[in-house]
Amino acid sequence: MSLPGPGRAPSLRPRRIRRGAALTVLFATVLAAGAAAGALPHEEQADGGPERAAVTRAPRGEDVQDEVARAAAEALAEGRSGAQAAQEVVSRSGDRWGVVYEAGEYAEFERALDGEYTGVGLWARRTAEGHVEVTRVQRGGPADGAGVRPGDRLRSIDGRPVDGHTAARVVALLRGDGTGGGGAPAEAGSPVVLGLQRGERVWTRTVRRAELATEAVTVRRLDADAVLVRVAAFTRGSGALVREAVRKAPPGAGIVLDLRGNGGGLMTEAVAAASAFLDGGLVATYDVHGEERALHAEPGGDTVRPLVVIVDGGTMSAAELLTGALKDRGRAVTVGSRTFGKGAVQMPSRLADGSVAELTVGHYRTPAGLRVDGQGITPDVPAAVRAQERARTVLSGLGRGA
Repeated sequence: MSLPGPGRAPSLRPRRIRRGAALTVLFATVLAAGAAAGALPHEEQADGGPERAAVTRAPRGEDVQDEVARAAAEALAEGRSGAQAAQEVVSRSGDRWGVVYEAGEYAEFERALDGEYTGVGLWARRTAEGHVEVTRVQRGGPADGAGVRPGDRLRSIDGRPVDGHTAARVVALLRGDGTGGGGAPAEAGSPVVLGLQRGERVWTRTVRRAELATEAVTVRRLDADAVLVRVAAFTRGSGALVREAVRKAPPGAGIVLDLRGNGGGLMTEAVAAASAFLDGGLVATYDVHGEERALHAEPGGDTVRPLVVIVDGGTMSAAELLTGALKDRGRAVTVGSRTFGKGAVQMPSRLADGSVAELTVGHYRTPAGLRVDGQGITPDVPAAVRAQERARTVLSGLGRGA
């Protein structure tokens, strides 16, 4: 499956992966454990604060891909783990977003892109100190029932410390990958012990995994003149839900688009969401091994209704692509704190043992040419606290749509 040329958004949900042929653009991983794996990058802080890791030089994608495939095949022939050998190559390559998934992990990942997963219902990110912090808890999920709250530190999973672990490892532990045999995630109902810390309090809690569905888009009226549309992740169908929310909003009412904590997902869904507010035109440019491509919105979006976008340090990848498009095109005022800074174009390839390696092959830029990776997007109106209130004030100043 190859990307189409400029002006068309590529299909990002890989179904048949052939080595060297299946090119996808995954700006974050919304993974089945309920932990946003894209929010736990390799060697990258995720607090959205002033300290930022420097942008690393993109790896030589084709060369690394060949080396990864060779390492996996050799390991398999020797009776070793092909995925583990491949991950060692990726780690040495300098590709901070590169990751290798076991076959079962990748299958679950694809389920997550459809908004379904088996897990505990929490999202997390790694702080500048290397700790793993809970950023969001799914209402009604196992973690919520156990009293886990955003801001809690996740210290261990089943007794294994998680500080410093890669995204794939944290997700695998939460899902219990391998306990069901063949690298498959553990089944719903299986127990997992979470080691937690809140302030000075340290405790453990056993929860049972469950089949969960991501509520990607939620809508509520703030008042007669404003509608809040929160997008938690760009899973399949979320772009259409955003367009529906805008279409159903009362005439003249403004929109507060809340992208805080959105770890990304499918780029095609972010482009579809952009199409709700734009009448066609450029959404982003990106390169694949140096070849420039472009993404465009569909025509017919609402270009009149007042729009404010809220972002923070947990706004990543596809969510940053949407933010950059609306900001650079002059369609929205952005409020909040600087976004995370992940804009990597990744190619998945199937390895000899059935595992999947995703390697960085390029980066995307906003319509104004801003490279997001390693930099993030600085909002028009800073608001580290009470961002929604600030956004509502800004929206009221924009006036009503016709």
